Amino acid sequence: MVHVFLIHTLRATKAEEGLCRVLYSCFFGTENSPNDPQPHGAERDRLLRKEQILAVARPSLNQQPQSSDDPVRLHESPCGAFRLTAGDPFQEPRTVVWLGVLSLGFALVLNAHENLLLAEGTLRLLARLLLEHLRLLVPTANLLLRADCIEGILARFLPHGQLLFLNDQFVQGLEKEFSAAWTR
Repeated sequence: MVHVFLIHTLRATKAEEGLCRVLYSCFFGTENSPNDPQPHGAERDRLLRKEQILAVARPSLNQQPQSSDDPVRLHESPCGAFRLTAGDPFQEPRTVVWLGVLSLGFALVLNAHENLLLAEGTLRLLARLLLEHLRLLVPTANLLLRADCIEGILARFLPHGQLLFLNDQFVQGLEKEFSAAWTR
């Protein structure tokens, strides 16, 4: 199961050393601690999620942004995976799969036992769809105002955080369904 989907910037210059900007995040489900019987307050949950997002975004910052002069080739974009140990900051061990496209980073936080090839394929599919539908690489694109489009793509291709085995025909059908729903 996917617990978090994240879009963030990659480090661009020496002046921004270690900094990234989280552009979009989506959490699937909640993390309940059996050791913590008291309910979490909204503020505590928000801070925990912020800490989790930053823990995921930092390691993929080592990627240098690609030149925007080159055409985007998702199959050649740098990608990778790393593990987060229990308590760092998730309660259980997690695996993070990330993809760097030009100056954007896309990441999925998964259960430690998930199929990494399926997760990478899903992440590349999501990145392609988001780049096409949101025109993320256009200078005037404002990702922050298009959250409903991102949520529509995630609802179809990553429903409730579940990784789906998709063939090309099914993906084309889902893309047509999304395009029809989005143009209304």
